[in-house]
Amino acid sequence: MRYFRYSILFTLVCVISGFLWGESSTGNGIAAVALVLLLGVMEISLSFDNAVVNAAILKDMDPKWRQLFLTVGILVAVFGMRLLFPILVVAVATGQGLLSVAQMALEAPDQYSAYLAGAHTGIAAFGGIFLFLVFASFLFDDEKELHWLGAMEAKLAGLGKLGSTGTICALAILLLIQALFPLDTPSRISVMVGGVGGIFLYALVDSLGVFFEDDEQADAAGRVAKRSGVMGFLYLEVLDASFSFDGVIGAFAITRDVVIIMLGLAVGAMFVRSLTVYLVEKGTLDEYVFLEHGAHYAIGALALIMLGSIVWHVSEVVTGFIGVAFIAAAMTSSLIHRKNNSRPNAEAN
Repeated sequence: MRYFRYSILFTLVCVISGFLWGESSTGNGIAAVALVLLLGVMEISLSFDNAVVNAAILKDMDPKWRQLFLTVGILVAVFGMRLLFPILVVAVATGQGLLSVAQMALEAPDQYSAYLAGAHTGIAAFGGIFLFLVFASFLFDDEKELHWLGAMEAKLAGLGKLGSTGTICALAILLLIQALFPLDTPSRISVMVGGVGGIFLYALVDSLGVFFEDDEQADAAGRVAKRSGVMGFLYLEVLDASFSFDGVIGAFAITRDVVIIMLGLAVGAMFVRSLTVYLVEKGTLDEYVFLEHGAHYAIGALALIMLGSIVWHVSEVVTGFIGVAFIAAAMTSSLIHRKNNSRPNAEAN
């Protein structure tokens, strides 16, 4: 319970704040509290796989940067990505100032939601391609020794020897999606700009990490270097951003009140951080060996769903269910693997 005490305290603060806001704005504080809790649960269900991947990176991260991610990073996640970033997106899309957009969000939430939804195409292309590359970096890792899906996964991992397999696949998906729109339409341009931006940022974060290590260590610990310091911190923040913005869009299907949305998603973000710490310090990834696999497959599914949402509407319930299903299957497989591998030792004794 000690891993979640700050999240529980933060939830109480958000619940009280939601009640007071509900009483002052609509006269129904109880309904506001229910919405805060519902949004918090939704955010946790959508981001559980994010916590697992975060934990996989944090366990190899330098303690200084790990602590920075768990302190400063939570401020960025809660206030930056759940509140300020959507306002910034609408400000860029409309050409209005940040204060004007913030006022719009409070006084005209339907209009604010419409502008935010209008920016969905570019953001979904950016986030979807970035998340797909995160998944591809795991799927096409030729140094991976343990394979959840057996021979098929091993063959896919072998494609990683080509070096740019993930990028090639991402570009192919991006070209396919943009071809679904007529030439010279804003949506087609948004897809291309957002998708290429996702590829660029992933390549930047994934490549520059080695420059923060000594040259003698670069060859031996290149992969760890990319995740151990400042670039690992940036990688996690961009990953969280890719997850969070889709949650913000989905939250407007539940309520138009941006204050309630921020409070609810902030509760979820805090619990995801606490869950990340729990997974790291308890060594859960070592105990459930396929958990990281399941999380990456869930991220791959989320990436494809996010990219598909550019053309078709996909319910957040479906997204959350798929993520939970992958995690549950991975944990079950891990238990079976541990049981099967413990038998020879038991028989030997």
